[in-house]
Amino acid sequence: MPQPQKKASPASRSAPAGNKPKPAVKRPSKPSEVRIIGGQWKRTRLAVADKLGLRPTPDRVRETLFNWLASLAGAGGGELPGWQCVDAFAGTGALGFEAASRGAASVLLCEQDAALVAQLQAVRTKLEAEAVRIERGNGLTALERVPAGSLDVVFLDPPFDNTALHEPALRAAVRALRAGGSVYLEAPRRWSDEELAALGLSAFRYLKAGAVHAHLLRPAAQGTA
Repeated sequence: MPQPQKKASPASRSAPAGNKPKPAVKRPSKPSEVRIIGGQWKRTRLAVADKLGLRPTPDRVRETLFNWLASLAGAGGGELPGWQCVDAFAGTGALGFEAASRGAASVLLCEQDAALVAQLQAVRTKLEAEAVRIERGNGLTALERVPAGSLDVVFLDPPFDNTALHEPALRAAVRALRAGGSVYLEAPRRWSDEELAALGLSAFRYLKAGAVHAHLLRPAAQGTA
């Protein structure tokens, strides 16, 4: 006499053998704060808001970048005396406040997010950073308004998910640079010499740190040194 068959349990019906549930995908962690590396506000900590897409330049990368810039300034002590700067996609303001801390005469921070602009204003007030101006709006538009040949350095750190900003921002930055000026570009990939040459730029220094590709660029006629 045939034996009655056992009914499959709900678990055995819904989960075929060999299939395991996939672990949840974790977003990369980001710091809750970054710090100013040098100058009069050295070790000052800047809060990093919990906002999607906000990705402050890591402390180690900024330290290297400002060593590069200080070598170009030639003033010693890591200073950028009298420099005119624009941080076109400011976010936390780490790049712009670092430049002001090191003696830059004028730093324009551009940011579209209202909450981040309020945070930047609070830091400016706390530090009494008279050289810093903060503008809510499009960084690319702000760069296009800057007088040609007036800036020592332009910081370009746009959101990694909006790579369409890179080329027009680089073109606007080149127009705004004075002779001997530089552009810092932070991007999700390395830009080739051919791509940069088409924009009138050449790579002066480069480093990769995790997902960050950091480029210090100069007008092509100045060479790579």
